Amino acid sequence: MATTMTPENADRQFVRQAMKKPMLSQEHEMHLALRWRDEGDEAALHELTSAYMRLVISMASKFRHYGLALSDLVQEGNVGLMQAAARFDPAREVRFSTYASWWIRSSIQDFVLRNWSIVRTGTTAAQKSLFFNLKRLRARIDDTGEAVMTPGNRQWIATHLGVRERDVEAMASRLSASDRSLNAPLATDSEAQWQDLLEDENALTEDAVMETRDSERRKAWIAEALKALNDRENLIIRERRLTDDSVTLEVLGKRLGISKERVRQIEHQALGKLRKALVSIVGEPDVTGLIPSQ
Repeated sequence: MATTMTPENADRQFVRQAMKKPMLSQEHEMHLALRWRDEGDEAALHELTSAYMRLVISMASKFRHYGLALSDLVQEGNVGLMQAAARFDPAREVRFSTYASWWIRSSIQDFVLRNWSIVRTGTTAAQKSLFFNLKRLRARIDDTGEAVMTPGNRQWIATHLGVRERDVEAMASRLSASDRSLNAPLATDSEAQWQDLLEDENALTEDAVMETRDSERRKAWIAEALKALNDRENLIIRERRLTDDSVTLEVLGKRLGISKERVRQIEHQALGKLRKALVSIVGEPDVTGLIPSQ
């Protein structure tokens, strides 16, 4: 008896097929990239991007809790993957996965933001950071997760991300309204549930090795870029951006003998210098994904 090809079955089949694609060695990856860049070889482009559809799927799955279809997220991630392939420079000796991950994440995030209808002309990087980091920060301070936040928690998150408290309150309300149970059915006439689409979070051996290698390269880039900062800027960036438990502006101000507003100003200036240094090192205008958010 033939299986009915429902959207969820199609998603699963697509994921399985993508995961069957062989991993590329660094040498073969560079060979494909050169063929595409220098000869416009579409077969090389197809092989290169097909091998990294698993990266698109992995990153897209991290955004499913926003209530958007996995297939749509993957499609947008694929747009980013193709943009990366068009701009990739093999001469820089960077793995394609490292380079492509920035474009994939950016494309998916833009899609999520557009469909949540929160992006307006002039939306700041801080507001986007609030959207994608609010739940993580609330969990960090053991917030209840309800839409209404306590004044203390609201103020802490606002200070942490450099946004207004009313922005935090509004975003919490929007995100809470879209939460759904993992036991909820995918469709009214389907027995399948949202939890059925959850993937095994244990990375494949090849993926784990690739992620470790790329992480080490990103750390090396950041370490090199930090040399562009003076001692005080270096301290503030490390304590505010490069530790699991970020130090508050007030604590750093007391340690350095300056006001917390001055610490904020120095942090802003240091981030600008850090981004400029990373652009010079990496050779790309968008290095947002390399600088950890608070």
